[in-house]
Amino acid sequence: MIRRFGEPVRRGQIYRLRAGAYAVLLLGNRVLLTHQAEPRAEYQLPGGGIDPGESPLRALRREVFEETGWGIAAPRRIGAFRRFAYMPEYDRWAEKICTIYLARPTRRLAQPSEPGHRAVWLRADAAAAILGNAGDRHFMQVALGQV
Repeated sequence: MIRRFGEPVRRGQIYRLRAGAYAVLLLGNRVLLTHQAEPRAEYQLPGGGIDPGESPLRALRREVFEETGWGIAAPRRIGAFRRFAYMPEYDRWAEKICTIYLARPTRRLAQPSEPGHRAVWLRADAAAAILGNAGDRHFMQVALGQV
């Protein structure tokens, strides 16, 4: 059973399954997050959906690069959660299965290419408080040994 975070399931709503890979990117006492401006401004763990035929680790590397411009090394799975959410960019309701990895950012390779995203470095001990969803906050605390 995968732990659920966030809004309750809406009765009668049809949800499409969407698997994704996300990363807690620690470097010393700092963490690399992405800030997404639309549809609602929020800080997030970098990552996103796994495309058909794509492995979770390939998706993780692609999504982190698109959202932050950084490469990563040594990804290690630390858990997973699910949440039910409306995805306005796709105009669909989704049951998101979010696999979370702990990885090390290696170097900045480019500016973020994902529209509306920017890379943000924060103190790791302060990051969990500002993340936009409860699952991201939980796994930030797991990565920091606070849970």
